[in-house]
Amino acid sequence: MEKENVAVGLDIGTTKIVAMIGKKNEYGKLEILGVGKSKSLGVARGVVNNITQTIQSIQQAVQEAENNSGYKIKDVVVGIAGQHIRSIQHTDYISRSNPEEVIGGADIQLLIDQVNKLAMLPGEEIIHVLPQEFKIDGQSEIKEPIGMYGGRLESSFHVVVGQASSIRNVGRCIQSSGIELSGLTLEPLASCDAVLSQEEKEAGVALIDIGGGTTDLAIFKDGIIRHTAVIPFGGNVISDDIKEGCSIIEKQAELLKVKFGSAWPGENRDNEIVSIPGLRGREPKEISLKNLSKIIHARVVEIVELVFTEIKAYGHEDPRKKLIAGIVLTGGGAQLKHIKQLVEYITGMDTRIGYPNEHLAGDSDEEFSSPLYATAVGLVMNSIENNTQSAVRKDEIVQPKAAPYRAPVMEVQDRREEEEQELETARNVTKEESTGDKIKRSFFDRYVDKIKDFLDNAE
Repeated sequence: MEKENVAVGLDIGTTKIVAMIGKKNEYGKLEILGVGKSKSLGVARGVVNNITQTIQSIQQAVQEAENNSGYKIKDVVVGIAGQHIRSIQHTDYISRSNPEEVIGGADIQLLIDQVNKLAMLPGEEIIHVLPQEFKIDGQSEIKEPIGMYGGRLESSFHVVVGQASSIRNVGRCIQSSGIELSGLTLEPLASCDAVLSQEEKEAGVALIDIGGGTTDLAIFKDGIIRHTAVIPFGGNVISDDIKEGCSIIEKQAELLKVKFGSAWPGENRDNEIVSIPGLRGREPKEISLKNLSKIIHARVVEIVELVFTEIKAYGHEDPRKKLIAGIVLTGGGAQLKHIKQLVEYITGMDTRIGYPNEHLAGDSDEEFSSPLYATAVGLVMNSIENNTQSAVRKDEIVQPKAAPYRAPVMEVQDRREEEEQELETARNVTKEESTGDKIKRSFFDRYVDKIKDFLDNAE
């Protein structure tokens, strides 16, 4: 029987940690087997700032996902975000020794490896090297160079860079939670896989993922990633503003934002008031919904304007770089009432809310098609592409059987035979794995290995 390709994505956010287990069904759609969610306690603005609390939150989410699905998680693909992420455009080339040979995957890998050796600022590391258009012997705008002839292979690259210490802290949390790290993906790229169609990527689109601590941006044009950015503001700063502006506690501010909040103050009448219970026998507080919306509006405008500055920095006003498909909003912040209208008003671009339901199987729980789960769905899709076997059924895990009692002399001999047999089995398994399909081993896999080595040596 062929082994099922079960994938696991782990979204370490500022407000929540989501572990999602899924596999492709016979129609090529994503079937979600189990989801675990926990409150994220050790993460601020997408960066781990308390290892112990983050480990506890990860373990809680992983355990819940395992209990819901009946699978045991071995390894995960993790989303990386945070204010330390930046991206650069870079062009590089290689001269091929034999132009009479067709260009193959090895040539492109050689070019990517060359970009990976770029000198970065101290403490920074390259996370993604994403090739854009290729140029062969001066012929430009080539999207797929494999199979062509040429001596000089050149390409423009979108290079995503992050702080090495932040990335390693994430790796440390995963490893300490008792699971392996099989891959890292930039969170806005994972969200793109979940909510954008190929037509939108071709036409030109900006994905804005409004999370709890950060707002992530990814811009596509002609099917190619053109620009990424992470803005260090998200839904949490809106809640903080409500807390300060209305003099209430954080929990009440969050509830007010979710239940009654709107990004458009004109929607509320002056006499609409909500009453909030006072603390420890104090008088209840009455809050005007119009004032609440004004507080939310001011902060959302600031976040959208920062994102729009990034879109303009990409060159959206140039007719050749125009984003015809406009903006797609996703993440928890996209659920705020009237945010779509506000974004359209500020940017003058067509806007829609992005739901990850297009790639989900028809019988999936409605909850998972919320923008809240866009990144987690994208990470599972990413893990499936890597052909990882990230989880196994709990009933398939072989429990060691109790050996029957034998005479002491026989016992030593039998045990030795058993040990030799186990050693031989382990060797065979290693052989099988080592002769697997290694062509797909991208730089990214090697980068994950590098993190694993670092963590092992740091013990």
